[in-house]
Amino acid sequence: MGEEAELSFQPDDVTTRASVGETVLSIASEAGVGIESLCGGEGICGTCPVDIQGEPDCLSTVSKVEETILTEDELAAGRRLSCRVEIEAAGSVDIIVPPVSQVTGGIVLTDGRSLEIDLNPAVSNHRVLIDPPSLADNRADRERLIDALAAEYNLDIDAIDHQVHQSLPSTLRNGDDGEHIELTATVYRGGEILDVHPGSLPSMYGLAVDIGTTTVAVYLIDLNTGAVETVSAQLNPQRHAGEDIMSRMRYCRREEDGRERLQRDIITGVNDAIEEVVGTAGIDRQAIYEAVFVGNTAMHHLFLGYDPDYVAGSPYIPARQASVTLKARELGIDIHPAGYLHWLPVSGGWVGPDKVSVLLASGHYRDEAMTVCIDIGTNGEISVGNATQTWTTSAPAGPALEGAELTDGVRAQPGAIERVSVDPESHEVSVTTIDDEPAIGICGSGVIDALAQLFLAGIVDRRGTFAIDPGAHPRLRTNADGEVEFVVQRGDAADEEDIVLTQNDIRDVQMAKAAIQAGTRVLLDELGVDTIDRLVIAGGFGNYIDPSSAVTIGLYPEVDHDSITQLGNGAGVGAQLALLDVDARQEAGRIVEQVDYYEIAGTDRFEAAFLRAMYLPHQVFDTYPGVKADLESIRTPIDVEQPRES
Repeated sequence: MGEEAELSFQPDDVTTRASVGETVLSIASEAGVGIESLCGGEGICGTCPVDIQGEPDCLSTVSKVEETILTEDELAAGRRLSCRVEIEAAGSVDIIVPPVSQVTGGIVLTDGRSLEIDLNPAVSNHRVLIDPPSLADNRADRERLIDALAAEYNLDIDAIDHQVHQSLPSTLRNGDDGEHIELTATVYRGGEILDVHPGSLPSMYGLAVDIGTTTVAVYLIDLNTGAVETVSAQLNPQRHAGEDIMSRMRYCRREEDGRERLQRDIITGVNDAIEEVVGTAGIDRQAIYEAVFVGNTAMHHLFLGYDPDYVAGSPYIPARQASVTLKARELGIDIHPAGYLHWLPVSGGWVGPDKVSVLLASGHYRDEAMTVCIDIGTNGEISVGNATQTWTTSAPAGPALEGAELTDGVRAQPGAIERVSVDPESHEVSVTTIDDEPAIGICGSGVIDALAQLFLAGIVDRRGTFAIDPGAHPRLRTNADGEVEFVVQRGDAADEEDIVLTQNDIRDVQMAKAAIQAGTRVLLDELGVDTIDRLVIAGGFGNYIDPSSAVTIGLYPEVDHDSITQLGNGAGVGAQLALLDVDARQEAGRIVEQVDYYEIAGTDRFEAAFLRAMYLPHQVFDTYPGVKADLESIRTPIDVEQPRES
């Protein structure tokens, strides 16, 4: 292996060895030490600093990137960017991962809208009493069981899992009480035996799994009752390769085994979640016979090991559109090895099974009401339409709307500012933090509130620019980089820093919201529609933000508040629906055929709509008459005249 160095990470108390040429970030990742890296180690975001103790001579010298991102005082104190520091020789290094760089568990939304479901799962248990073999009846064990299932339940079994078949002779005889043999066969879709148990076995379970770019939610469900027994929610372990989809695509191209590594990461993460849910529920993982998966196209490809390179660039062609069903043992998912993994189909491009799942849960493509349905995450997925015609697309929102990549942005967690109110006259600021903990930063819902409130108070104009001179406002100031920033929350103690929203932060939020709004407007134009009847908001982020704040900045189309439905984790709900009713899987296939996919990336229509959507709430102010009326009612001057249509 050549020369190695020994690295000790605190506060995780992890010690590991690494070879020359490896970065501290990659070493930490391999050792299970969580270090935030929004750009996937490309030296862009500056979110992965670590504190090197002492002056070890086995590390690379300070890079130009570090000199640009870190201050002289930080470098002098031993702070380095872990993605830029490489091992250059044998030695030992003590490293402290500061709180700002530690990957913390955020709040993951797992709740969703309740649906009436007809229980019709793919997996079913069938108890049979079989006459034992004799010289007069010497049928083979397989045929004896299949004949009994046909006679009792009219099942047309044509297969038995090979590994289950191998132990069938002993299993069958373990159920023999001298008079008859009592067995329970677990059958998949009426045609394949997945398991055989002596005696009665009433319990059987399934999983609904929502793999998001940021988070993973796993639901353990009783297939006999449809009840959700327990849920595991955690951050996606692929995040070391970047916060957003494109960073992970670049990681696959950059690293020799990048695709394989990301596949291993997500499979390990899902298995960790399975271990959690079976432990909480107190069941045997062997009683789980199926898992239904949803996620965006990138997560779908990386989980299944498909090459994602060609969906990442024009013309954005996925490796597969149809649904996928395969044995759990093929990918090493820790349920019954004969059980099945089922992925819902891909709609097209970046619109993956998660959006198909949301459509399944919302059903708006079957309704007469003209509906906009938006699932906001790092990748915003949009559908617009009704029973006559529905279009769907994907917009590159990025992580800014979830608080990531902002100066003081944090994930939704205790202490994150989630609500902001600014008095339009006095400009006094009130904030609410999650769990009422001391403020540690501002998360996505707080960022949306803050921008909306600053706009309504006249502190930010329609172009998203601070409209008041920093010297004329107690909360506005110019930072060390010459950038204007607004103090959202002042530090209470001498060692606590202020929490701010900078001009660049506002620009990042504008770009993210403009992508969502522009994608929506392209689809509305395609349908020839100016107004909508209903707005459906899906996803964890969408469930927590204030819809009125989102409309104020132009994230959503303006609609009567009574016509807004928050679906919660719609992708998770749709996955549960597909797990509990096989007919829903057929419906998912029909959705892909019925709903038209529109690729907006790189089109002139999207670019033009994006530029207009950069304004708050839109370049054509009359598009948002309610927001305009709100401004007039609080006597805030409309500081930008009606711009001409470009």
